[in-house]
Amino acid sequence: MINFYAAVSSRVLIGSWEHLLPIVFAFIVSVFLIRYARTLSSKAQYRLIHFIAVFISVTVIVFHIYNSIYSDYNFRVDLPLYLCSLLGILIPIYTYYKKYWMFEILIFWVIAGTLQGVITPDIAEGAPSFDYFRYWIVHLGLLLVIFYSIFVFKLKPKFKSIFKSFFALQLYVLLMITLNFILDANYFYLNEKPKSASVLDYFGDWPNYIIVCQLLIIPLFMIIYLPFYVHKQSLRK
Repeated sequence: MINFYAAVSSRVLIGSWEHLLPIVFAFIVSVFLIRYARTLSSKAQYRLIHFIAVFISVTVIVFHIYNSIYSDYNFRVDLPLYLCSLLGILIPIYTYYKKYWMFEILIFWVIAGTLQGVITPDIAEGAPSFDYFRYWIVHLGLLLVIFYSIFVFKLKPKFKSIFKSFFALQLYVLLMITLNFILDANYFYLNEKPKSASVLDYFGDWPNYIIVCQLLIIPLFMIIYLPFYVHKQSLRK
């Protein structure tokens, strides 16, 4: 059995090659795939992005199965219930059914949640650990799915999509509150802030940081929506 945790480097540092190289690589691959997809038939376009989504999902599932067997897996902290991991598992549902309401929710969840993870990665073990590759496949892969939807399928959010995504997020929060109570866990950091340094440190103690985050969500979603609004207005002129 291959040991994916042997001979790995320490925590990935912001600005290191382990941080920047995957981003550059994913950007190049994304541009190529989007340009290539535009030459395909509609059916082939959907097949291509669905294959990528399934690959992301399988990566997350295999990672957690492997860890549950070969490492000290703790169901109170290690389940794929954090937003990016959960989206990584569920993303093939979106690419299979191709529902616009799913896009309305996902575009804000993925860009708001995943970009933070890309800019300030929280990876305990660097290359070539399984966790390192899983982290980038999920975060950069989810962004690829969303930008593919925008530039290949020409999908655009509406202003009301902001609020659909916000209320859907509240349902996720309620689900995590319930699971945290049952498991005595801290998924989505609803009971306490992460041990490592994070942006939540600037928002005060519990429950103040949760309140601040809730107040910031809609303004953040509006910033994400702004380029689409500007583009829409420019077409009217």
